[in-house]
Amino acid sequence: MQVVNTPIQENEKLNAKSDKVAREKPKTDPINGSHANVGETVGKPFAKHPKMTMRNVDVFYGDKQAIYDVSLDIGKHEVVAMIGPSGCGKSTFLRCLNRMNDTIDICKVKGEIKLEELDVYHPKQDVVPLRARVGMVFQKPNPFPKSIYDNVAYGPRIHGLFERKTDLDEIVENSLRRASLWEEVKDRLHSPGTGLSGGQQQRLCIARTIAVSPEVILMDEPCSALDPIATAKIEELIAELSKKFTIAIVTHSMQQAARVSHRTAYFHMGKLVEVNDTKRVFTNPQHKLTEAYITGRFG
Repeated sequence: MQVVNTPIQENEKLNAKSDKVAREKPKTDPINGSHANVGETVGKPFAKHPKMTMRNVDVFYGDKQAIYDVSLDIGKHEVVAMIGPSGCGKSTFLRCLNRMNDTIDICKVKGEIKLEELDVYHPKQDVVPLRARVGMVFQKPNPFPKSIYDNVAYGPRIHGLFERKTDLDEIVENSLRRASLWEEVKDRLHSPGTGLSGGQQQRLCIARTIAVSPEVILMDEPCSALDPIATAKIEELIAELSKKFTIAIVTHSMQQAARVSHRTAYFHMGKLVEVNDTKRVFTNPQHKLTEAYITGRFG
């Protein structure tokens, strides 16, 4: 009788293969490393219960390749941090997950990206409902030139997620509460969202994202323009949101990755070098490139 492995068993086998690759990998100069000596991803790139699966993803800008053969899972209710030097491809890869790169004419994505069973890059896939399921929070706060209320209500309105005004009011309040902003703005909901502080604007953008009940939230350096107090609030919020949502975050701050994520993925020159439990990445990395980066030999 033929034994058929379950998806969980297959992913465990793949992670075991990554560990074997790490043990057998020849030592290379991590600072002068090239695409040729980065090799296969080491660690645990695959999840037992994946929410999103990416396999053999390549990304091109015209003739220039930016991402090389990346395979990664993001588990349900997991926070995965993507780190690496500037220009390593982490933001490019993140933007592939809800097809934000479609806005760039010369960008071409190859490989397979799935949201559970949904083929993200299927030719007939409408990006509007896709981006409702896979929301995005950008590097700089970008509230609409509308009231606080209308910023949060925008998504539910265009997606028809309510029947009565009271339903919309409830969605707005719940979203602002989840974004830890309700108590600060409940008495000025009809004031311009652009009048809030930078940290409040970013939490407003998070409230706007979760108002359409996404399954995955992508965050592209959401704290890079914020002060330390505002950053701490966003990080606390990420921990709370992960109880309900799956989160992928790109960050230049290794300290932030260590504080907020369950697993960390290290990118280098367009390749995914290592994915591991966050504690291991920062205390006992498997790959010399990862070790060189987190110890400050380059960045």
